[in-house]
Amino acid sequence: MSREAVALALTFVLACASATFFLLLRCEGKGRAFGTRSRNWALLVIILTSLLSAGGAAGLAVLGRYVPAVILSLGVAAPGSLCLGRIREGIPERRSVYGAASTLWLGLLLARMSEGMAEDKLDWCERHVDGAWHPDELILAAHYYHDYLSERLSAEDRKRYRIRTLLQDVETRLDIVMIIDARAPRSKVVAAINASRLGREARYQRNLGDLSRLGGRLEHDARRALERMLAVAYVAGLYRLERYAIPVREPSPEPTERTGAPRWHP
Repeated sequence: MSREAVALALTFVLACASATFFLLLRCEGKGRAFGTRSRNWALLVIILTSLLSAGGAAGLAVLGRYVPAVILSLGVAAPGSLCLGRIREGIPERRSVYGAASTLWLGLLLARMSEGMAEDKLDWCERHVDGAWHPDELILAAHYYHDYLSERLSAEDRKRYRIRTLLQDVETRLDIVMIIDARAPRSKVVAAINASRLGREARYQRNLGDLSRLGGRLEHDARRALERMLAVAYVAGLYRLERYAIPVREPSPEPTERTGAPRWHP
């Protein structure tokens, strides 16, 4: 095998490693690049980017009188463009038509990969929330997940992700749901709503006339808040978080029969 062929093969391998590194860097704090639905798109991005990098480096090397060092340097550096979108986030930039057209294929692949990552995250979060859980069980689950995150996230991340606020959102909504389920008078439900910050939200005020519908809305929103808390665990890489297990309630003992002669009553 010629020296140029070996250099080209080595370039492709290094380009794949470089593309994988920069792709993971781009997805940091967003989800799993190699999840169930995003894996194929991520591999496609890596392979196509590496092929183009190696091919472009080989073409330049031919023009440069077969300099293998040029192949290696360009082939490894080129995939770094995968993280440019992450570096430029929040920076306004005017892109030329030719530049946008040349990277359109990469943008489409990355968009499909991002969609797959979002679907993987949603599935993971939904698997950790049982649709059959009652409001009191949802509150227990919220405390379990909150404590798990508090132990593993830094103080800065706990503040940035507002996990305490998410826990309060779950508790506030479900407390009112349990008041409704207890068939409390409407005045008590209205007082509970107005005493919390939920009283400023129009979607709850509109449903005060139908407490059953209001309870359903509150429980739905509480579940979404719980899933947002779980999304924090997902983007933080805490994939080993197990689903909350409802404690098994022991059946209450049956009353024993009284022994001895029954008492006489007048």
